[in-house]
Amino acid sequence: MSVTIRMSRHGTKKKPFYRIVVSDRRFPRDGRYIEQVGTYDPRAKTAGLTLQQEKIDAWIKKGAKPSQTVSELIKKEKKAS
Repeated sequence: MSVTIRMSRHGTKKKPFYRIVVSDRRFPRDGRYIEQVGTYDPRAKTAGLTLQQEKIDAWIKKGAKPSQTVSELIKKEKKAS
């Protein structure tokens, strides 16, 4: 089972809101997931990104691979902290 950390889209049309989730690669994008580890609101002026860094690090140690977009968001969050 290959596990990935990726974004799951929620919200309405033209108003996206994303959950950052850990899921099996075979599951659909907005389908079942193992654990939610953060949120991302691209429309927010400030603090649109929240991550549970400890959980993300634990999943990466277990072998989960973040998607390209999520890895960029993680780098952005680490740089801001």
